[in-house]
Amino acid sequence: MKLRVIWDTLMLKLQGSEKLKAALSLLKKYWLLVFYVSTIIYLEFVYRLWNLRSMSVDFIFPVIFALYTGVVLFLLSCILKEHINKIISIVITVLITIGYSIQLLYFSIFHTPLSLYSLSGAEDAIQFSDVMIAAVIKNILCLVLILIPLILLVILIRRLSFLRVRPPVLYSLLILCCVFYDVSILCVHLTAKKPVSQYSLYYKTSAPELSVVKLGLLTTARLDLQRLVFGFEQDDYALEEAIETIHIESVAKEEVIPTETYNTMDIDFDTLIANEKNEVKLDMHKYFSAIKPTNKNKYTGMFKGDNLILITAEAFSPYAISPELTPTLYKMSKQGFVFNNFYNPIWGVSTSDGEYVACTGLIPKTGIWSFYRSSRNFMPFVMGNQFKKLGYTTKAYHDHSYTYYKRNISHPNMGYDFKAVGNGLKIKNTWPESDLEMIEVTAGEYIGEQPFHAYYMTVSGHMMYNFDGNYMAKKNKALVENITYSDESKAYIACNMELEFAMKALIDRLEAAGIADKTVIAISPDHYPYGLSRDAIDELAGHKVEENFELYKSTFILWKKGMEPIVVEKPCSSLDINPTISNLFGLEYDSRLLMGSDIFSDTSPLVIFSNNSWITDAAKYNSLTNTAILTAGMEADADYVDEINKTVAKKLRYSAKILEMDYYGSIIAK
Repeated sequence: MKLRVIWDTLMLKLQGSEKLKAALSLLKKYWLLVFYVSTIIYLEFVYRLWNLRSMSVDFIFPVIFALYTGVVLFLLSCILKEHINKIISIVITVLITIGYSIQLLYFSIFHTPLSLYSLSGAEDAIQFSDVMIAAVIKNILCLVLILIPLILLVILIRRLSFLRVRPPVLYSLLILCCVFYDVSILCVHLTAKKPVSQYSLYYKTSAPELSVVKLGLLTTARLDLQRLVFGFEQDDYALEEAIETIHIESVAKEEVIPTETYNTMDIDFDTLIANEKNEVKLDMHKYFSAIKPTNKNKYTGMFKGDNLILITAEAFSPYAISPELTPTLYKMSKQGFVFNNFYNPIWGVSTSDGEYVACTGLIPKTGIWSFYRSSRNFMPFVMGNQFKKLGYTTKAYHDHSYTYYKRNISHPNMGYDFKAVGNGLKIKNTWPESDLEMIEVTAGEYIGEQPFHAYYMTVSGHMMYNFDGNYMAKKNKALVENITYSDESKAYIACNMELEFAMKALIDRLEAAGIADKTVIAISPDHYPYGLSRDAIDELAGHKVEENFELYKSTFILWKKGMEPIVVEKPCSSLDINPTISNLFGLEYDSRLLMGSDIFSDTSPLVIFSNNSWITDAAKYNSLTNTAILTAGMEADADYVDEINKTVAKKLRYSAKILEMDYYGSIIAK
């Protein structure tokens, strides 16, 4: 009521001015156009400040795109009768409000934008009511801010005009829409044609996290829908030229690479290239034949013939390890391989994508459930299939739902006899479930069946981190009560105590069977603990954590009883786990066909992040700021940065193509 009084009073005071009257008359006719444009700009501003906590000159692109989008929405709201136009405008505003609210909450939970494809499995990602309730409470102020345009529309709707626009004006608006669209596209074309530019994100590359920053959330969602409906061929910068250059430099015809020196398989790329009719596969044959394989080295076959227990640990991090509270994990992290610069980037589908990277050595394709999609493909390099081929017993377990993230389909395809809750794994029904119980009821299924390879996906470290709704935190609360941290941080550590107990029980079983010194245990997280607030992460780290690189710095435990500690300073990531383990066990694999590399080879390191940032031994490149920070004592220039950007773009492209086209199945004998 107060808003209406203010509006009427303002109109009375201004009605004496002819120019103002004319302006107000025009505004009265086209207020809805101004409303749509202002609403989009406002919501982009709120989303960016709240979730991304930064503003930059890139915000001009959401503003420019808002102009023609506003005209389109206005046209949809002014071509029918007034009462119908009114309904349409409310529906449009409600949908925009819901869209931004959902994206806000999803990003708050998973720290990545929600793709439309991922909605098909969203029930898995957000099935926990406590997680959603906590996200709403955490973001309640921002949700209220997002509601403001809708509230204003509802309050003023009876005082405003929704008349149908007549044809002459309609044509003018269509022309205006085209002009605004052309201006926005021109601005996109004016940006540098590099993998991290607006141009590349609009036409060539699918990187939603980066696209939201550089193009805006609404445009990113539109591109997502467009690519989902019409398909999308991801490209990279100067691809053909880059391929030709690499081919000449690395696989000139006179160069013969001895197969006993490199981790390669007997793949006749020359014949494949000569006979290939499919242009995309031909491109792939040329690319992979041009890649220099990684060399065998002094660590090749170090664990040959040993057993392997591979674990993807839910939200595990260095913050969960201490000599006092987790002595087993601490021992394993210090008495095996010690990776001081290991990173665990987060990808679009969080847990599932993190698991996919560690298991396959491939980068997930943006916008789809890559692990589930891989179930249609031949996957020769995953550990299950590699060890199964050698006659190993291969088992896989997950202490949550059998069908969660469709692991019931993807994991058997990796060569595992897979059990989880609801299909062969019987443990207490709690949330989250116990890693310790999972180990206790499953270890006997493979210990004694040597050689064996067991894979675990844990769940005890799952958010939310509190002592009320999280059973694991509550169970182990007494063990962390004397730590001088907040309850949130204490709850996180308490959850991970269950993994400590599980590892203690597992090693005890191996010791009792006399095979601890013949069994390698590898543990890596699926993602950093994004269920923790940034304040809690800073508290656990003991300082404010930098968000583009340091936030993803993590731990990779690779340990066998009796081995001498080996410290590794080389930058590496979860993408390198598969080829590194393959090399250590002396497995037959082709290093050219994986996106990561054996950490112990002399290949230059490359850590790739989902927003196209990267780390090498020479520099750290931040795609959000388009800046590179040189490593002390190293040299790099603009050409070097550009070259690594091309390499990153190609890895993203060809990793997606391997998944899309079942590429392994077409070139490797089954």
